[in-house]
Amino acid sequence: MGNVADGIVDRLRAWDVHRVFGYAGDGVDPLLASLHRAEQGIEFVSARHEEMAAFMATGHAKYTGEVGVCLATQGPGAVHLLAGLYDAKLDSKPVVAIIGQVVTTAQGSGYQQEVELPTLFKDVCAQYVQTLSAPEQLEAVVDNAFRTAIATSSPTCVIVAHDIQQAEVPAKEHTHGVVPSAPVTAVPRTIPGEEDLDRAAVLLNAGERVALLVGQGVYGASTEVQKVAERLGAGVATSLLGKPVLDESLPYSCGVMGHLGTTAAADLMAGCDTLLIVGSNDPWTEFYPAPGQARAVQIDINASKLGAKYPVEVALAGDATETLRALLPRLQHLGTSWREDVEEMVTSWRRVAEQRCAEPAVPLNPQAVVAALSAHLPADAQVAVDVGSVTYWYARFLRLPPRVPAHLSSTLACMGSAMPYGLAAKLARPDRPVVALVGDGAMQMSGNAELITLAHRWRDWADPRFVVLVLVNGDLAEVSWEQREMEGDARFPASQDVPGFSWTAYARLLGLDAIRIDRPEDIDNAWAAALAADRPTVIEAIVDPATPLLPPRAPEQKVTKMLTGLAQEGNDAAAQQLRRQRAHENEVDG
Repeated sequence: MGNVADGIVDRLRAWDVHRVFGYAGDGVDPLLASLHRAEQGIEFVSARHEEMAAFMATGHAKYTGEVGVCLATQGPGAVHLLAGLYDAKLDSKPVVAIIGQVVTTAQGSGYQQEVELPTLFKDVCAQYVQTLSAPEQLEAVVDNAFRTAIATSSPTCVIVAHDIQQAEVPAKEHTHGVVPSAPVTAVPRTIPGEEDLDRAAVLLNAGERVALLVGQGVYGASTEVQKVAERLGAGVATSLLGKPVLDESLPYSCGVMGHLGTTAAADLMAGCDTLLIVGSNDPWTEFYPAPGQARAVQIDINASKLGAKYPVEVALAGDATETLRALLPRLQHLGTSWREDVEEMVTSWRRVAEQRCAEPAVPLNPQAVVAALSAHLPADAQVAVDVGSVTYWYARFLRLPPRVPAHLSSTLACMGSAMPYGLAAKLARPDRPVVALVGDGAMQMSGNAELITLAHRWRDWADPRFVVLVLVNGDLAEVSWEQREMEGDARFPASQDVPGFSWTAYARLLGLDAIRIDRPEDIDNAWAAALAADRPTVIEAIVDPATPLLPPRAPEQKVTKMLTGLAQEGNDAAAQQLRRQRAHENEVDG
């Protein structure tokens, strides 16, 4: 078998791993050498920073459904993985981190780059952190890391010292203390009991105004969600992670729920008397129906999520597709009056959205820039979204074609995730175009570095299209609006200003295409040109920082706080936009 490093790489092959994301360091030199020898079977993808490698591994898990694998050296390399691994933990994705450690003879001496790695990773990889301290452990430790990551939908960690990586793997012995293992796992068929399904059906059939809230756990079950919604005459709202699940052109699709969601989703939750939650653990609890307003059923494969965000009467532990199929024959056709109300909510929101995208701005309305992508997005595209104001515009205004995946760092909400996500998506499916939606703050945080990775790799792809939209407003806009909304404070320029930078010049320096737009009439042409280009393209869109991030149906006190903060700034342009957006909601309702 060779040394332990070779054995680990062989075991990655046995788990059908084709790609490892990482960054070099002396603590993993034997593993890098083994990957080099195995490069025909496993590709090593070098990011510009270990954090980006971990985000790539999480992105790989999200876009492919496979286990993502990342690799880093000891000390700072290991520390840098944490944000990406927490992203996997909080969004429930399987990732295996393989981390080097200083030689065993130096451990405990305060050696250079020595960090107590099991302690460091015991929270983020809570389900499994193991130090491989003897060659005989190799197969069992690696197998358990993969099995646990898959079974718990979470990150796991294998720590292996430099000298252990170099150690020869002895012949297998059938003896006490040596544990044999196989690189296999299986997913059970999980479905609730008949009595629980009957109880759920009775509750749902008794409802007059039924709402569905669906999340990422419904991937692969969109047909079943539609059938249940149509049978019950229900409206459907989604979590942010669940946005790609349902075709948003459907007349009862209310869009994303929550602070960055739509008025239709807010109205649906406020008006329903019955709630069916499927595969969602959405944290925006203030946007759920008020406790006592709606009777609720929840379906989730993870029983620990049942009842965790809303008072649920009937809990169904099961796979979303299987459970909805079992539930459907038990459901009755309900009346159409509520469905008509739901469709009016959707129509009203679409009018509000149209008005917001038509708002004058200096120079560009960022809502309109993102909304315009809806008409140009290819049916086989993959979308990556960063964290910030761009997340709001994606959630509200981008209509995804059916079966187009779109992912972001949702629960961790970590800036800088769109570029590594987009690269992971593209490396998994190089024949499909990718669009990444990013703000200028996130691009300066880490995206610029990964543009170098993009420039380095694109010539190997069957379809070279990779479009990066950078919304440039010189402001960390989401936090600026949070300062106003939550605190009633003025924007703090020292913390919020984003330094000027030319992404057009930088992209061209890297050999990429670039388009700079600052006129509304150029938006559609920019999307069309970028998605027809023969290489990756950066669209630098100069947008208005005064565009408000107004929550749907915001309480008056929130609006008052925002206006108070804007008054302290003397920001009349933003205050006027805020008042107009608020008026749009009221006018449409009237």
